[in-house]
Amino acid sequence: MSEPYSVRVTVRGYETDVQGHLNQAVYLNYAEHARWSLLQAAGVSQAGLIGRGVGPVSLETTIRYKRELLAGDEVDVTCAFEWGAGKTFRVLQKITKVDGTLAAEVDAVGGLLDLKARKLVADPREVFEELTSAPELFGF
Repeated sequence: MSEPYSVRVTVRGYETDVQGHLNQAVYLNYAEHARWSLLQAAGVSQAGLIGRGVGPVSLETTIRYKRELLAGDEVDVTCAFEWGAGKTFRVLQKITKVDGTLAAEVDAVGGLLDLKARKLVADPREVFEELTSAPELFGF
């Protein structure tokens, strides 16, 4: 896939702090929104994950703030999966103003939790490949 998955979000006034900047925690909400939007676009639903006996978990998240965002700004939030060997995967995301200004980068490490065993599944990529109708969105 040449371009990562992307979803557009408009910064709402109630998401800003006293200085008028987007509140730091909201960046996580935007990143999470983009991840779930990708899953939905790829045909992977919450019900499908639960039916398979797994649930996504966040293990680590790093946010690098680059430029401020203000109420009314429109941003594109990208989402790209990076696969390696093992139980975890990375999700690389950028929050970019429509004029191309990079506002933040979000790098996350995730996994799929076996809901009965309460342990990470051995190969999350295999599970996503099984559930998806659009493997290219996961970079397969």
